[in-house]
Amino acid sequence: MTTTLRPTEPLQRAADGTRSRRYQVCVNSRPVGALHLATSAALGDSIAVIRELRIDEPDRRRGRGTVAALAAEEVARGWGCRQIEAGVPGGDEAGPRLAQALGYALCNRTMTKPLGDTPPALPPGSRGRSMTHDEFRAWQTHESEQYARDWIGRGVPEADAYAKARRDHEVLLPDGPDTENVRFEVLEHEGARVGVLWLALYEDRAFVYDVEADAAHRGRGHGRTLMLLAESRALTAGRSLIGLNVFAGNTPAKRLYESLGYTTTRYVYCKPLL
Repeated sequence: MTTTLRPTEPLQRAADGTRSRRYQVCVNSRPVGALHLATSAALGDSIAVIRELRIDEPDRRRGRGTVAALAAEEVARGWGCRQIEAGVPGGDEAGPRLAQALGYALCNRTMTKPLGDTPPALPPGSRGRSMTHDEFRAWQTHESEQYARDWIGRGVPEADAYAKARRDHEVLLPDGPDTENVRFEVLEHEGARVGVLWLALYEDRAFVYDVEADAAHRGRGHGRTLMLLAESRALTAGRSLIGLNVFAGNTPAKRLYESLGYTTTRYVYCKPLL
């Protein structure tokens, strides 16, 4: 039996140059599932994204998904893509096995936590305060560089990574530290600055974009305190759910978030296209 992809629509081109196309997964011309392949709006047209890969229940566990994913890689190569990504919901056991069998590596994960009714208290001697504009400018220069380097470490071309860092800050922070529904906080402990927090407030949740203890004060529990500060600010603003992103390899951060009750809700796997 032969598994193939059959287009169900013409190739779509968005105004930003990204591409998208939907396919039926077929076995000897019989539809058994669906695949949606696109290029990344966030990272550029050189990064392909498998947005959906579904095999109907009667045809699962027969290698149909494996062949469909490989066929998607060939389409992406034809588009000139240098990397391909696939997202897997947390709790999906088959998705990670398929991704790893095909040579994909974990790139990052989204973690979330439902919040209680009472804002958590900070440890004695610790307090949060608003970041000054001078502090924001210094933070933004540092954070943009780190952010781009994280994406380069994921295999994103250097020019695309730096462009993403610039674009994301322009979109997320159009008014800098005065952007609506954004909180920039400095954590102080016994009067000394020990870390920073960037928290965004969305309609249904809060999201931690950056949390970092200053280099001279690491290993003293301030990362945990910063997360408690984020949860406190989220609850005070009326948000009952908080989320964040963790890059693969950042094991200390992952362990910290797990110890605070965060669970993985989505994995992102990536693979270079040689």
